[in-house]
Amino acid sequence: MARLRRLHAYFGYQRLEWTMAVLATLVAAITEPLIPALLKPLLDQGFTEGSLQLWMVPVAIVGVFLVRGLAQFTGQYALARIANEGMLRLRTALFDRLLVTRMGLFGQQSASTLSNTVVYEVQTGFNALVQALLGLSRDGFTLLALLGYLIYLNWQLTLIVAVMVPGVAWIMKTLSRRLYKITKTSQQATDDLAYVVEENVLAHRMVRLHGAQEQQAGRFNVLSRQLRRLAIKSTIASAAMTPTTQLLAAGALSAVICIALWQSHGSAGVQSVTVGGFAAFIAAMLMLIAPIRRLADVANPITRGVAALERGLLLLSSTEPETEGTHQSARAQGAIVLQDVRLSFDSDHAPALAGVSLTIAPGEVVALVGPSGAGKTTLVNLLPRFLTPDAGRITLDGVALQDWQLASLRAQFALVSQDVVMFNDSIAANVALGAHVDRERVQACLQAANLAGHVDGLPQGMDTLVGHNAAQLSGGQRQRLAIARALYKDAPILILDEATSALDTESERLVQQALTRLMQGRTTLVIAHRLSTIEHADRVVVMERGQIVEQGTHAALMAADGLYARLQAHTGAAAGTPSNT
Repeated sequence: MARLRRLHAYFGYQRLEWTMAVLATLVAAITEPLIPALLKPLLDQGFTEGSLQLWMVPVAIVGVFLVRGLAQFTGQYALARIANEGMLRLRTALFDRLLVTRMGLFGQQSASTLSNTVVYEVQTGFNALVQALLGLSRDGFTLLALLGYLIYLNWQLTLIVAVMVPGVAWIMKTLSRRLYKITKTSQQATDDLAYVVEENVLAHRMVRLHGAQEQQAGRFNVLSRQLRRLAIKSTIASAAMTPTTQLLAAGALSAVICIALWQSHGSAGVQSVTVGGFAAFIAAMLMLIAPIRRLADVANPITRGVAALERGLLLLSSTEPETEGTHQSARAQGAIVLQDVRLSFDSDHAPALAGVSLTIAPGEVVALVGPSGAGKTTLVNLLPRFLTPDAGRITLDGVALQDWQLASLRAQFALVSQDVVMFNDSIAANVALGAHVDRERVQACLQAANLAGHVDGLPQGMDTLVGHNAAQLSGGQRQRLAIARALYKDAPILILDEATSALDTESERLVQQALTRLMQGRTTLVIAHRLSTIEHADRVVVMERGQIVEQGTHAALMAADGLYARLQAHTGAAAGTPSNT
């Protein structure tokens, strides 16, 4: 109940729908005993005495089923409204939280886990929970109504039925508990099997290159056979419920028939049983089995539903939105200052940044170079507050980053990374991401990024859908599309993280011309190894092990014959060869 109360905010506010659901379920439950109740007058008066009016038979039968059908429809409709609106509220709250939560969450949980929680777990949890609550109310009311009618008919025979109820409940509970354990194990086995498939889809080239098909097929077969065994066990546990329940019901039915026959002799002090009364009693007793069986198993879907929804609630309660200030600026000048900035991802390893101090003037082009793990990307990720330093101070135009309003701060930056991310939308929408699509401006940006010729040749031009992460484009085309996006944003500060790494020589030359024009008057931070990108920078900052070890122009650093010169000699950057670091 404590867990259910946590969900009240999402599906407990719909009072009208809940009222409709409860009343409709109650009406439907009350009509259940009316079905066997019709047998008594039909047999006693219709067949024996002949006093029953024929027109009453279809009116009564159709009327009962009409009322029950309308009540069931109303109850299911009301609960469907409750479930879907509650699911919409929780799912929307989860997605909204993902859009503003602290960046650390995405390093702690995988994309598949988060998407599974927001989409699958919420839907599965709400459906299981609401259906279980529907069954609990429907079967609970039905059980009470049928027991009340049985007592009204013959309280002595009802005592025998009462003995059967806990027996059936115990059988259902025992078998349901085993079925639940098997189901949980099957879910894990299914996840393991799906993971093997996912791995082989993602690594299909490596599997074929190394001839690992037989090995992977063996992994798949082992997990498939395990899943098959669990499926058979689940079938055995599920199939055992019906015959076991029927056997217990048969014993109770035999006892009822024997006692009813004895009562029919009209022994002194014993209630007499008519044919119609006996038939109505047997029908009502048999109708008890289904709700008892479902009630014995209702705890499992409720538990599963709450457990699934708790993953979403935990995500909401354990994550917090990013903190932000109030400072805003339509367009920053681009003066960046880092003062003794420190950042560690793991206390057991060396810090990613160990006391970095750097001043960048407005409009200055600064190239960040250094071996892999030197802290270059970490440093630039601090500027739009994708990361938060453990110590130190970072300012933009003299204002500390934490005092900026996040939307205003991030509006000052355009980023082109070596890891290009595109949405399954049109080329124009990807270029103008987050802004109104100006088709002429999009065309100009595509032209500047050396992509207009390719886009113009597509059937729908810039309205062409790019597919999952622009899979329909080559690596160089995707990189140029990202550059066109940065051109479109026209931010005062540019971050270029290996922005030309995926381009061939000719494309790089054309794109570099566009980037050179774009960088004029803008503060630019460039992470690159290619000499063509570095040599025109106003200043080269060399990093190693989270610290700045050299600064100066390309020529001055080469003349100093320090780390920068050794990196250039080692990687062959002077010849235009991409770095391996």
